Amino acid sequence: MLKSNIDAINLPKLVFVFSLLIMPFISKAQDRCGTMDLLEQKFKLNPALKQKFNAREASFQEMVRQRIARRKSMKTGELVTVPVVFHIVSNNQSTITDAQIKAQLDTINKDYAGLNAGSARIPAYFKSLFGQSGIQFTLAQRTPNDEPTPGIIRYNTSQSSFNYQSDFVKHAAMGGADAWDTDSYLNIWVCNLSNDILGYATFPNDGAEDEQGVVISYRSLPGGSATGYNAGKTLTHEIGHYFNLWHIWGDDNGSCNGTDGVSDTPNQSNNTTGTKTGMVTDNCSPVSPGIMYQNFMDYSADVCLLMFTAEQVGRMETAYSNYRSLLSASKGGIPLDLKRKDASVKQITQPEQRLCGNSFTPVVLLRNRGSETLTSLTINASIDNGKVTSYQWTGSLKSYAELSVTLPSMTTSEGNHTLTVTSVIPNGAQDEDTTNDTETFDFMYYLPSAPPVKEGFEGTFPATAWDIVNPDGGQTWETTTAAAKSGNVAARIRNFDYLSLGQKDYLRSPTVNIANVDSAFVSFQVAAATYTGSVNSSGTWDTLQVLVSTDCGLSYTSIYKKWGPNLVTRTAATRTAFTPATGEWRKEELDISDFISKGNVLVAFMNINGNENDIYLDDINIRTVTLNPNLKEAGFLVTPNPTNGLISVQFYPHPTGLRSIYIYNISGQEVMKLMLPAGEVPTNIFEFNLQNYAAGMYIVKAVFDDKILTKKIVKY
Repeated sequence: MLKSNIDAINLPKLVFVFSLLIMPFISKAQDRCGTMDLLEQKFKLNPALKQKFNAREASFQEMVRQRIARRKSMKTGELVTVPVVFHIVSNNQSTITDAQIKAQLDTINKDYAGLNAGSARIPAYFKSLFGQSGIQFTLAQRTPNDEPTPGIIRYNTSQSSFNYQSDFVKHAAMGGADAWDTDSYLNIWVCNLSNDILGYATFPNDGAEDEQGVVISYRSLPGGSATGYNAGKTLTHEIGHYFNLWHIWGDDNGSCNGTDGVSDTPNQSNNTTGTKTGMVTDNCSPVSPGIMYQNFMDYSADVCLLMFTAEQVGRMETAYSNYRSLLSASKGGIPLDLKRKDASVKQITQPEQRLCGNSFTPVVLLRNRGSETLTSLTINASIDNGKVTSYQWTGSLKSYAELSVTLPSMTTSEGNHTLTVTSVIPNGAQDEDTTNDTETFDFMYYLPSAPPVKEGFEGTFPATAWDIVNPDGGQTWETTTAAAKSGNVAARIRNFDYLSLGQKDYLRSPTVNIANVDSAFVSFQVAAATYTGSVNSSGTWDTLQVLVSTDCGLSYTSIYKKWGPNLVTRTAATRTAFTPATGEWRKEELDISDFISKGNVLVAFMNINGNENDIYLDDINIRTVTLNPNLKEAGFLVTPNPTNGLISVQFYPHPTGLRSIYIYNISGQEVMKLMLPAGEVPTNIFEFNLQNYAAGMYIVKAVFDDKILTKKIVKY
């Protein structure tokens, strides 16, 4: 809905214009689509997402401009087929039939191909703008676990309706249904939406990956109960958003200043409702040909919705190529070749990633992917492709059922290892599909390390006996030469590019033996910045937490937790990926002496992502202190004695109320003094140098608030 040709767009101005798009939108009473309102809600919860989203939109517009300049805005030369799964979430499944879903699929395929019967009714003055997309849709034929599926999955729920603002329909824990792999399927949830909303969708890169997809009201399906909006065009509209189309009127509350990022749609003051005929004008397009109320991205009644424009197609297919292209590689729409005998090892569930003993008992999840009931199987296990341990399983496992199987115990040596488990000879015969027979799992076992354990990240990463826990398989701890406190390398986690909020990633130390010492400490250098600055109304921050485990990582105790203004070493908002300068590091030191009685400890540095900015770590040091037994007995010690000049004045326990230390010669003359500021005493050890003084006897005097301690020393 830009008045000038898109080639003339000024990108900085475009960023401003799109910032207008995400202001509060039109009155809720007129909404049939909740997409823009939901997007605004996400931006309020995560201001950094809004800023990054606008920046990406400007970059995307340039990609669209280049596509159109190459005359590639029309239908692609080759069709791309997107596997679709319909999640039917309802407390009354009879209100939604398979026939309606199939009619809905037929509707979107015809609308996107430009083959719907209504396209013949496009007015002559808009005919030249008519666009046909090469994107088509097919029901999923297989699940993410390679099981056969009709692509229409039904979930009974106790929820009578779902509110688009909560997005609960996308989460099984909230009465909805979890998404299938959003890189491999277009997930479409069909449910009863509250507040007369008919649908909503996600734009590319607008938040959590497991929420990507489209939600529609069952009333909008072909033959549904939403009078005037029951021909299936709501899904056509929402999939447009999924492929980065905006509302045709620009969501500007009638100001005529908004934009949908497309130059061949007429400027339009607001959404269109109901049924229209003939040419319609408004204050933004007051002359012929008027507004394009026939466009799928308007709110007209379904009977009026007939077309996408050529540049809308260009925008969608640019979005497909740059944001949704993994759908092309999906096997979701390809039928399975079901075998009779096909057993598989679905997952190795034990051991844990880290062992604290050299023996373990493997546990695997066995899956019968064949049509026959599985009654017998040989399961082979080996470590690092060494000696094979075989287990003969018998039982009864129906087709596509699964079962947890415990294998014989195994022993290992120190180091990083790979456990390989393979299923063979199902029901006494050759497995007909060996591609799913084998699973591997990487684990490690090391004896506890003696302190100190130091890590500056200059060598192999993770270093020996260190590991990373990355549950979501996304961004995680890595090394970088972009900045370091010392040396050339530091550890970093790139929260700036990490969109999935709340993900936890652990960088874990070796197990360290801190038994039989007097105190123990963890120190490290940290550098961090935020994207949104020190004021963040949403309270969504990147968080760095330091945890201690005494049971090999099965459970943790938090000893340090900082985020936002308390964590950062650069106070100003940083709108690019953060690279700390030399002075933008802070040393942290943590006392872990409370864990000495536990003997072995593991220290984990956990990042909780808030999509703010990058965090760096360097110079990690896990160290212990063992005191001179004479000091522990006396409480005040000067060593060595006699001395050639260098002496250490030590106190045990840590001194409180210490105000000064004096050194006098045998004549009572003061030769040195140290005055301590009021408050907490910084250390329990103080160094002095008497090398330039004459040999003889000296007196060291420590002055406290409530006492004075003295020691005689001899300098030779």
